[in-house]
Order: sequence, then structure tokens, then C-alpha cells
Amino acid sequence: MPELPEVETTLRGIKPHIIGRKISEISVRNKNLRWPVSKRVYSIAGSKFNHIKRRGKYILIDVNDGTLLIHLGMSGSLRIVECDQEFRKHDHVDIKMDSGKSLRYHDPRRFGCVLFHLGNINNHKLLKHLGPEPLDEEFCGEFLYSKSRGRNVPIKQFIMNAQTVVGVGNIYACEALFFSGINPKRLASKISRERYNKLAENIKMVLQSSIEMGGTTLRDFVNEVGEPGYFKQSLMIYGREDEQCNKCSKAITRIIQTGRSTFYCSSCQR
Repeated sequence: MPELPEVETTLRGIKPHIIGRKISEISVRNKNLRWPVSKRVYSIAGSKFNHIKRRGKYILIDVNDGTLLIHLGMSGSLRIVECDQEFRKHDHVDIKMDSGKSLRYHDPRRFGCVLFHLGNINNHKLLKHLGPEPLDEEFCGEFLYSKSRGRNVPIKQFIMNAQTVVGVGNIYACEALFFSGINPKRLASKISRERYNKLAENIKMVLQSSIEMGGTTLRDFVNEVGEPGYFKQSLMIYGREDEQCNKCSKAITRIIQTGRSTFYCSSCQR
């Protein structure tokens, strides 16, 4: 699943191609995504792309009096292509621009969305309950510590909860916990303020490093020009079951938590 760095990489890739461009035509080839493509999407023809930003894993594009809300789901991607480029099997939404290029949404599993919201996008039901952005200043160890009091859930589950902090997906949660020396099974309420300070710093570090490298290479993820990301080669713990820990040489353990694989070192992470 594309996580925050993949979404940020996509945003940065498409931004120079769309901002200020006039939308000439909308084509929806399959409206049946996770939520049906909003009929209001058609209303943006003739408008301009004014601004683009990210909220968690959502890409938000301001178009006149409303906002396009796009989620890449489990396998989606956004590409900039020539308007006359042949459609691929799972190209579902095509937004043609006056530049002769299209912003094209591709999603084999159809678990993402392309919606349109009039008014303040922060009031949208998908966004209004989200926690802070992990790369913003307000996100810090003190915030995590105060939020975790009385939370008797494993720390990995706690930091992956979008109401705690957005965008800390499975890969990056494993990596940040490894760098912080925290066992992913430890209860959130049992972790000290000092360790939360370290964890917040490492969440920022891991995400920022991945953004700079173009995102993590996942089976279905490609960036805006169809190339995979480049972060997987730098992963310290994720996906390395039974391999030697780079710190202590002990074999890395894999367990399942809330239906997801968790990788950790039982020696380095307490």
C-alpha cells in the first residue's frame, strides 16, 4: 500500500505539471472505486488547478470553490501522460489539461477514491478526525506521551492509528520502533516520556529519509513517471525475517499484529 512517503513523492512529482493548468475534459472510465467517483468531479471542467497539498495519505487539489480528494488505496498511482496516450486496463479517471497532458488515475484493486468536496476540505468526514502530520512541529514526544496515557494497546498499533498521528504506515512504524529500541508489543501506556521523545524523532527521520529517496519500493507502487521508489534497499528491519540484525546479529523476528506483519529484533527492542 502506498504510504505517506509514496503519496508525498507523487504529490511533488505531479505538482509542476498541474498547478495553473486549465482542465479541459474529465473522463471516468470506471466509477466503482472504494467509494464511487463523485459526480461533482465532472463540474471541474473549465476550472484551474490552483494548489495541491497532502493530508495523511490523501492528495488534496484545490479547484476553484472546491477540492479534489484523491486516495491511492492499496495499489493506485497518479501519472502525467500525453492526452492521446493509450489507456491501460486499470486507468479509471483521466483529467485532461490545456497543456496537452492528462492527470491519470490508475488503480488495479480499485480501493482508492477520487472525490470532490465543496467548501472547507478540513470538514470532510474522511479528514476531520485525523491526528497531526508527523512532519509538523506540533508532533513531538510530549504529544505522543500525553496521548498514550491509559492506552493499553501495543505501541505499533497506537502509532499506526490515524487519530493519533497520520501516515505512519506498517513499514515505517516497524523502522521507527527499531531505531528507537522499542518492542512493538509493548503497551503504549507503559512507555516513558523520554522514549516517546526518541520515537517521535525517529518517525520524522524515517519518513523524511524515505521521501528524499522517492518512497519505498512496493510491488504495486510507481512514481509519477512509472518508476519504482528507492527506499527498500535501506530498510533496517522490515521484510527481513530470520536475517541478522544489523546491530546485534540476532535473527530478526516476524509476528502478526492486527493482521499485519511486524518485524523486530528481540534483543535490541525492549
